[in-house]
Amino acid sequence: MTDAQETAADISLRTTGGAPPDDGGSSVAEAPIPLLEPREGIPPVIADEDALAGMIAAFAAGSGPVAVDAERASGYRYGQRAYLVQLRREGAGTALIDPVACPDLSGLGEALSGVEWVLHAATQDLPCLREIGMIPSRLFDTELAGRIAGFPRVGLGAMVEGVLGFVLEKGHSAVDWSTRPLPEPWLRYAALDVELLVDLRDALEKELDRQGKLEWALQEFDAIASAPPAEPRKDPWRRTSGMHKVRRRRQLAVVRELWEARDRIAQRRDVSPGKVLSDAAIVEAALSLPVNVHALAALNGFGHRTGRRQLEQWQAAVDRARALPEAQLPQPGQSVTGPPPPRAWADKDPEAAARLSAARAAVSALAETLNMPQENLITPDTVRRVCWEPPGVVSAESVGAALAGYGARAWQVEQVTPVLVAALSA
Repeated sequence: MTDAQETAADISLRTTGGAPPDDGGSSVAEAPIPLLEPREGIPPVIADEDALAGMIAAFAAGSGPVAVDAERASGYRYGQRAYLVQLRREGAGTALIDPVACPDLSGLGEALSGVEWVLHAATQDLPCLREIGMIPSRLFDTELAGRIAGFPRVGLGAMVEGVLGFVLEKGHSAVDWSTRPLPEPWLRYAALDVELLVDLRDALEKELDRQGKLEWALQEFDAIASAPPAEPRKDPWRRTSGMHKVRRRRQLAVVRELWEARDRIAQRRDVSPGKVLSDAAIVEAALSLPVNVHALAALNGFGHRTGRRQLEQWQAAVDRARALPEAQLPQPGQSVTGPPPPRAWADKDPEAAARLSAARAAVSALAETLNMPQENLITPDTVRRVCWEPPGVVSAESVGAALAGYGARAWQVEQVTPVLVAALSA
């Protein structure tokens, strides 16, 4: 196969996988080319410090942006740690690193400091990369670039096919990446994920520039790179699937006790919590409030495959919730900062509800005009906050300051302020 970069250069912007609507320029729509092998073959997995040092030196000596990806074992292991890191850079080729064998990649992160990192859906991979010492100072997110450019399908496979005209094999995206040794087909898939990432970045940069949106995208990338680590969720047990069925405080206490017991076991065994006990089983126990192990065993999710010892530990969690004094039971709902849920606005503040309705319609129309998703133009939460507590004097300056105060980027303030001023004034 010819060098992919040369091939991509001959295809200025393909549309086979859903490019932005053509606004007058010509486009090529050829049959996509299956990408079956990395151009230099599958590199050996780096699993010792000597090999890592050589790889770091090679990538430090490379040129241009570096493509970065990470594979996790979601659904198999506890947490979201990385089990494989893939990189590619001009002059260095592709590298596959085992972060279990080489858990400290801060030396690699330092060697690539100041280099632009190219990731797809960066916010998904940055937390696990941060854990192993890889923190970019500059980045380009190809998924977010696709959203801002108006692509209807922004998965990596769809973007590579639609923009560059190559088909990536995606059959191993949900496998257990904690497996050792990693099978060769999985490694091939992992290497191909970074094979064309820089090519995709270059094509998207040109498309964003053509649409006059490049500066917008760069501001978004800077915001991602400079964002601090996310704060731990408060009361994560409240995110149990099916919680909407649980109404009474005693039942909420059962969900909390079972969730926390499951989490401790999953962390100790290093398995996904769902493999220890399903959310559906937790909710079933909360609704039923079983009084003993026999009653618990009769519920869905606690069937014949659940051993006596396991049943006893789940029943002990239920018993702890049943024994709690009223004052220690969790309150229904989470403590909310900011405006109430929009469905309650009409009763609490009809004028605010009218403002929100007008603002939503205006933002939706603007997003359609700009050909991008509303949530990338401005977050719905920001719109709600401004509509719930608008500035005392509605003006371009006051509304722009309010948007900036809620974290909106300069380009968002510039685009959204006029339509929000009109909506709030009306």
